[in-house]
Amino acid sequence: MSNAPLMPKATAVWLVDNTALTFDQVADFTKMHVLEVRAIADGDAAQGIKGMDPISNGQLTRDEIEKGEKDKNYRLKLEESKVILPPAAKKKGPRYTPVSRRHERPSAILWLVRSHPELKDSQIMRLVGTTKTTIASIRDRTHWNASTLTPMDPVTLGLCSQIELDFEVQRAAKEKPTDQAYGGATLLPASETTRKDELETAESGSGDLNVDAVFAKLKGIGGGKKQDDEE
Repeated sequence: MSNAPLMPKATAVWLVDNTALTFDQVADFTKMHVLEVRAIADGDAAQGIKGMDPISNGQLTRDEIEKGEKDKNYRLKLEESKVILPPAAKKKGPRYTPVSRRHERPSAILWLVRSHPELKDSQIMRLVGTTKTTIASIRDRTHWNASTLTPMDPVTLGLCSQIELDFEVQRAAKEKPTDQAYGGATLLPASETTRKDELETAESGSGDLNVDAVFAKLKGIGGGKKQDDEE
């Protein structure tokens, strides 16, 4: 960043009109060409521009001007601003895709849709710099060139980096976890196995009682038949 004052041409007009500084000194302070400063002094340039006082706005001091007027080889120093402006935030716009690569974006979108169906449209837009309409047409196979599209890795095509792709895939996996796969049979809880043993014991007990009753009944039937034969 150059250390030129604000409104350098208006500042040069004021310095030429109100100081005894040389053209070289004014040109060096305002970062202008010495011939342009000379043209301002001759009235050939900057006509209608009102001079701006660099002392009033804190860009130059009276002592600095006096030093320059006494020594023609002295170079004026711009005062540091006391107001600190915050850095301008860089806005994130759509990813720029070179013209030579734009015809390859549909193939990259098709690869992303098939290989990573968990990715959202907004993530695909960030990766390859496309629109929701294009993504929807490729998903629905309504794209004008859908019949000839072949899936191609966007990293190989140079549309995004591998780090960016991995980041979006991991982000999508966290937002939409995959279903847990079947891990095979597991042991039953102790409450159910104990209950089963109790039921089997009760059934076996009831089976013993039923067997005794059957034998007693059969014995009674056999005794009745003996009495009939004797009679």
